[in-house]
Amino acid sequence: MRVIAGQFGRRKLIAPKGETTRPTPDRMREALFSIIAPQIEGALFTDFYSGSGAVGFEALSRGAARCTFIENDRAALDALRQNVKALGVENRTELIAKPVGSVLHQRPWKGILFLDPPYEAAAEYESCLQWFGKSEAELVLVQHDRRLKLAERFGRLACTRQLKQGDNWVSFYFLGAA
Repeated sequence: MRVIAGQFGRRKLIAPKGETTRPTPDRMREALFSIIAPQIEGALFTDFYSGSGAVGFEALSRGAARCTFIENDRAALDALRQNVKALGVENRTELIAKPVGSVLHQRPWKGILFLDPPYEAAAEYESCLQWFGKSEAELVLVQHDRRLKLAERFGRLACTRQLKQGDNWVSFYFLGAA
């Protein structure tokens, strides 16, 4: 696994061993960041259920000011810490080693949020999106299986676009979209 483009383009990332995480494929990350390029420069980015952190590191590489990684799996946390150190982005990152559900209410989430819970945890999508619909988030990107049907609106957020690659989809929820 690697960072696709930007400041850290082509740099390798360490992935956790085992099957507990599902990395976002390179092709999906490349397409996703091509779409959000105008919003990423200087943005606050949060990577929920981070795994190796590939999506968050891609955001930093392409100009995000800061990235908060939220992960609870021990192997994924070890990989995240190694990747932060290898890329030298300690001063631009925050690592929260807790379950996502326990931190949702702890701050007013702002900027761009990336949500990618385990596909089998379908209830996590709804509970997070309900919370984000009350937040200050400008854009919420939700990676999910194509068979998962998400609502068009969650509070102040509305789904305006979907990026589709096989069974892997990303739904784009914008703040205040009509």
